Amino acid sequence: MTTVSVDGVEVEVAAGTTILEAAQLAGRWVPTVCYDERQAPFGACRVCMVGVVGSPKPLPACTTPCRDGMEIETEEPTARRVSRAVVELVLSELPEAPAPHTELAQVAERLAVGEPRWGGAVHRRDDDLRHPYLALRHELCISCGRCVRACDEVQGAFALTATGRGFEANIAAGLDAGFEESSCVSCGACADTCPTDAISEISLVKRLKGA
Repeated sequence: MTTVSVDGVEVEVAAGTTILEAAQLAGRWVPTVCYDERQAPFGACRVCMVGVVGSPKPLPACTTPCRDGMEIETEEPTARRVSRAVVELVLSELPEAPAPHTELAQVAERLAVGEPRWGGAVHRRDDDLRHPYLALRHELCISCGRCVRACDEVQGAFALTATGRGFEANIAAGLDAGFEESSCVSCGACADTCPTDAISEISLVKRLKGA
């Protein structure tokens, strides 16, 4: 077993436990976007940054294992600035603010991230409504990878694929032919894990569009 301190609270954890898991055991909140406890840690978004005494820079909580005697500061100023900046950058690329119930919106609110302070390119609206149950709104995709990993790791359907790089990064279904032509089994795991509603129940999208 390993003993670490999280914001002054000592917790005992098993070998291999991550900083994020230790923080959760200590009852401390660490912001996350690409993390889903049902999936293997990915470390893609860098929103879960925390301070560790002795480390020259913030560390990603979801992929960094605890060391005995580690002193973790979940609200270390530099780490929180990085988290806020990443969330603000992600929001700046969306054509509309994420719905209040979404995970991204809730993280932004808790981090006190408001309207992005800078302008720039935003994703064009591109809705794929060909699936009978699921809607894929490409413009809300933030390339966190959670839907692809849910499809692969949880369901084993391998219906979704990450595409592009940088600003053009997104996801595709059925070799970009849509869900109907893919190996999708309509389990809804992708919609359940999506932090922005880029994948959601098609009835919700039609209701929002007034259809």
